Amino acid sequence: MHPPAHPRARRSAWMIGVLALAVAVVVGVAIWRPWATPAAVVAAGVDGAAVPVTATPLDLPDDPTVLIFGDSWTYGSAASTPTLGYAYIVAEVAGWTTIVDGVRGSGYLKPGLDGPDFGTRIAALDPTLDPDLVILQGSINDRRLPAEGYRAAVDAAWDALTATYPRAQIVVLGPAPQVLPVEPATARIDRDLEVAAAARGWWYISPVQDEWITPENYAAVIDTGIGRDHPTTQGHRYLAERLAAAVGALVSR
Repeated sequence: MHPPAHPRARRSAWMIGVLALAVAVVVGVAIWRPWATPAAVVAAGVDGAAVPVTATPLDLPDDPTVLIFGDSWTYGSAASTPTLGYAYIVAEVAGWTTIVDGVRGSGYLKPGLDGPDFGTRIAALDPTLDPDLVILQGSINDRRLPAEGYRAAVDAAWDALTATYPRAQIVVLGPAPQVLPVEPATARIDRDLEVAAAARGWWYISPVQDEWITPENYAAVIDTGIGRDHPTTQGHRYLAERLAAAVGALVSR
């Protein structure tokens, strides 16, 4: 016969069992995370388009009206004339009718040179435009500002947009790097916008993650002199072609 277990030994075994159970619960909760938003999960898509779990293909007419809203890149800065900017050229490339609303220096938090921040500008949009698609571009202009309050400003601006154009489909075009390597703050904005778009079931196109601008094409795409790190005329056309291809891959056939 084995001698009876000592009371202290029984207590030690009991404590080990309790600790093991506690660890299992913590690990299980960390994996399950019931407070997490399922719609924030994204998967790799086509040509930089992140796929939110609720994503559905875009349904566009043959000649869609597309509102392209953004910052100086949408304005057409550094092109030989602003109307050679990507937001204008993509109309020719993709067969769209584009309405261009770009303000230099503008972001979700930062007022621009020629107008206010994104949220204020969206609140002032003409509700009679009735676009089939809205492309929200950028912006790197918030990268110098604190991250606190950024998501709230994005959500407020996007709420105003959907209230103004409830019929429109929306694609978010994240910031593109004006310098290489990509600045950490630009990468953070890219990730934040991707998660925010996924939470709404919107498509997200990431020029950063899909490497639209690389060391190999940087000199041709970006004017680092007079253009102050904005796309060249050739660069704007390149961006228009990439955008047309990325959005085209999201359209239902």
